[in-house]
Amino acid sequence: MGLPHRTEPARLIVGALTAFPDAWAAARERLRDIFGEIDLEAGPFDFSFTGYYRDEMGEGLRRHFVSFPELIDQADIAGIKRRTNELEAELIRPQWPVRRPVNLDPGYVTLGKLVLGTTKDQAHRIAVGPDMYAEVTLRFVGGAFVPNEWTYADYRSEPYRRFFLEVREALHRRLRSRDIGEQ
Repeated sequence: MGLPHRTEPARLIVGALTAFPDAWAAARERLRDIFGEIDLEAGPFDFSFTGYYRDEMGEGLRRHFVSFPELIDQADIAGIKRRTNELEAELIRPQWPVRRPVNLDPGYVTLGKLVLGTTKDQAHRIAVGPDMYAEVTLRFVGGAFVPNEWTYADYRSEPYRRFFLEVREALHRRLRSRDIGEQ
């Protein structure tokens, strides 16, 4: 029988999709209030991979990413996804002429993978709480993040994967310094 081991700590990332810079600024500020200091950022990146969000979010969508230095437990992703959904609802205001001004996609990076939290079940996703699922979106293989057959087109892109590699390197430095400190 295998003995349980403590899960590897992870770095929280949040991807935001919006057509409104001021909506992103408000979301970023609230994310900082909720999850703490932001130390790494990427974007905005043009989002022209799909028209899936057009009806509820409008045209001209851009993707932003932030990462937080405070390590999280991987099991916390369900609660984090619930909180980002609540934040999305808080940001619905008449000043933005769409039903959903911001889409927030939380996930985490470990040394071996990028995992995204979601409310949508699919064959490749695992339940991580009531009505919450997670998927391994990218795997770290041979020094790079590698997509899976189900990985979203934008998450396959080189600029995104470069950002996740930067987050992974920050995690690696943090874990190494923590291990040295425990000796």
